[in-house]
Amino acid sequence: MTRHSLTFPLFAACLAALLPQAAASQVRIKDIAHFEGVRENQLIGYGLVVGLNGTGDSLKNSPFTRKSMEGMLGRLGVGNLSDEQIKSKNTAAVMVTANLGAFARRGSTLDVTVSSLGDATSLRGGTLLVTPLAGADGNIYAVGQGPVSVSGFSVRGQAASVTDGVPTVARIANGAIVEREVEFALNELDSVRLALRNPDFTTASRMAEAINQSPGNTRARVLDPGTVEIQGAGKSDIPQLLAGIENLTVTPDSAARVVIDAKTGTIVIGANVRIDEVAISQGGLTVMVREGAEVSQPEPVSVGGTIVVPTTEIDLVPRDSGFAVLQGDVSLQDLVDGLNAIGIGTRDTIAILQALKEAGALHADLEII
Repeated sequence: MTRHSLTFPLFAACLAALLPQAAASQVRIKDIAHFEGVRENQLIGYGLVVGLNGTGDSLKNSPFTRKSMEGMLGRLGVGNLSDEQIKSKNTAAVMVTANLGAFARRGSTLDVTVSSLGDATSLRGGTLLVTPLAGADGNIYAVGQGPVSVSGFSVRGQAASVTDGVPTVARIANGAIVEREVEFALNELDSVRLALRNPDFTTASRMAEAINQSPGNTRARVLDPGTVEIQGAGKSDIPQLLAGIENLTVTPDSAARVVIDAKTGTIVIGANVRIDEVAISQGGLTVMVREGAEVSQPEPVSVGGTIVVPTTEIDLVPRDSGFAVLQGDVSLQDLVDGLNAIGIGTRDTIAILQALKEAGALHADLEII
């Protein structure tokens, strides 16, 4: 959906230039849809980060870190150690996550994210030890290891501390090596499906029409608002076919929608929003509060003390606005012009849009986030 942000008064000035472009905008199919089966797979693993400068897990509060250290040292040939002999503050237990690409091959590398699991205060300067990364099916697809990179920092003293960013989350660029591939025989498919990111019957129909009009022996049909099936793919070079289809351009369509973020006062209105003929008037009070003080002092050579008495003055200044009449079936341009005509700001616009929806004059979905 084409959206524009209402930021008064600059929005009205640039709206006229934006609307003609929005009405005729065309986008590539690859930007509004993706091919089913061509997706990433999430990987996860549990590991240890070592080499921290005293900012690792406290073994008393993180018993799983102690058990992991014992298991690691045991596999490396170090004998059994008692709890009193393991008192390191330079180790942290972490969860390691990564995304395995659709066609990642054995030996290629992945970026990984390392997140502290215990009470470590920072992962800066640490090194992730060999960590198997498994998929949802339990199989190991990659192995991660390497020095971590932390963007945040934390400085602590006896009476104060300063923290910037999140020092307990780090990344390792190319920190994992793919050991197992996800089998996907692309050239053996008899048909290919396109999944729309924003399902819509009109957009799906336009996509199917654009594919049918393109050169080739493929036929496309709409299965539902979010799926377009391409038949006859098995008789051609599928990668070349998909490369041609994803670069076709269509004009996407969407339902009229108004999105309001009440916390920040942001309003986003779709270009298809329409309003019935209404009359709008917005007014209110400006409240001015003045704080002061009066001093009362006793007469000379008398008993008493100085007394300060606070005073408050409150003035109410009414702010009246005339009616702004919006003709029937007005567009986004007319709406903004009408709201600007009665001199209101973004916060008041939110209340007006909600009232228009309640009155049944706003023909759009009103979403408040």
